[in-house]
Amino acid sequence: MFSLEQLEAFMETVESGSFSNAARQLKKAQSVISQHVMNLEIDCGVELFDRSGRYPVLTAEGSKLLPYARATILQHRRLKHTALSLFSRQSSEVCLAMDEGIPIQRISEIIQLLESDFPNIELEFLSASSIDIIDMVHSGRASTGLIFSELSMPSSIDFESIGVIEFDLYVASSHPLAKSVAPNMDSLRLYRQLCIRSRNTKTSSFQQAFSPDVWYADNYYVLLELALQGHGWCLLPEHMASSSVLSGNLTRVPIEFEQIGWYANVDVIQHQDKSSLPLLKRLRQLFRELLVVQK
Repeated sequence: MFSLEQLEAFMETVESGSFSNAARQLKKAQSVISQHVMNLEIDCGVELFDRSGRYPVLTAEGSKLLPYARATILQHRRLKHTALSLFSRQSSEVCLAMDEGIPIQRISEIIQLLESDFPNIELEFLSASSIDIIDMVHSGRASTGLIFSELSMPSSIDFESIGVIEFDLYVASSHPLAKSVAPNMDSLRLYRQLCIRSRNTKTSSFQQAFSPDVWYADNYYVLLELALQGHGWCLLPEHMASSSVLSGNLTRVPIEFEQIGWYANVDVIQHQDKSSLPLLKRLRQLFRELLVVQK
């Protein structure tokens, strides 16, 4: 019967796109990966990949097996990490990475309650874009992240939604876009867009470039300042823009389709290696119960 090594080679080949890429990811020889997959095919009695092209392509049988292989591998990883944690000293370190666009008015209360339950806690706080925070948690640099939900998330990360934040399109009141009502969204293409991008140039699933002229930043406060200076239009959390709107320096982009704003989910993310630790489970609970985000 097939082994975990075979399932892992199969799953990594699918996710990385080739046997050679899978070998690099798993730090094994390509021949070993190919043999694992071939043995799995023998055990299953079917071909899992079509090898007629340059890259292996899943067959219908391979597509049926993939979700079960993925679930088996993930559960095995959880079992291994849980077993190891039974014999290791519980970590007292928390590195919390937060997207600056998320309001954290009660963060001090959350930390105070966490410290009362875990007196020896060691804390580190980081600020970054949501895309960068996902990378930080995936690599182990941060133990917990507070982010705007993304469509794509590494399988190694556990996440839960704790609320939503309202976004809208904003521009300086002195900007040409603010002078008249635009007939449609295509009118925005005529003006510079200000957009969030990670430090390794990845863009958010809801911060895509729409205009051919784009300036990038890795946090919303820079976008707000650039917008206030009239450099372009941008998508901002409503709570960040509200004071500038009230002062008359910033305005929602006037478009005939009035309801152009939308809501972004706020997620707490943790690596599955650590998400079962009592300290991090308690932190998730406090975020869920006390963080002020719109429900």
